[in-house]
Amino acid sequence: MRDSITRDTRLALDLALTLRHDGDGSVTDDLADPAGLTDWVRARTAVLPAAERFVADTGRLTAVRDLRAAVRALFAHAVRPAPPSPADASRLLPVPEALRRLNEAAARTPTVPVLDWDEDTGPAVRRRPAPGQADDLTAALARAAIGFLAGPDRDRLRARHAPRCVRYFLKDHPRQEWCKPACGNRARVARHHERRRQAG
Repeated sequence: MRDSITRDTRLALDLALTLRHDGDGSVTDDLADPAGLTDWVRARTAVLPAAERFVADTGRLTAVRDLRAAVRALFAHAVRPAPPSPADASRLLPVPEALRRLNEAAARTPTVPVLDWDEDTGPAVRRRPAPGQADDLTAALARAAIGFLAGPDRDRLRARHAPRCVRYFLKDHPRQEWCKPACGNRARVARHHERRRQAG
């Protein structure tokens, strides 16, 4: 099992997982309104620019939701030939449109590479807004999604198809089939009930 994932991987997954099962058979959207986006961003002060001061409006909400649709479409593309998350199956963007949205969002803030050198981990390159530019939330999220989709963690991405689950997750173990134990339990219970129903 891997102990940590990259910042890009975490942000990309967090964005995709703002669509989730509500516990009652439906999908809920954590980004249903500007207040939801504000709360989501402020919960990520360690990884998002100026998160503690962020206040969403309808324009920012629309931009992030459009980006999320692109990210989920590309996640569905990445898990092929397996099916996408049930939340996406009927409303996926075409891959070229998803790529266009992702790349346009990433370009909203010009960035420059910056070299960091931690004695424990060695040199690493990160990107920051070009001088005189404020980092745009949608651009930061798009760059994280690009980093994840182009990186090695993408090969571990899976869509979960347990009853009432619409999540994408990273497979940590060769036998792992579930995003979390509760999903595995629901799938086992569903299989048990189906066997009993068929038996008569």
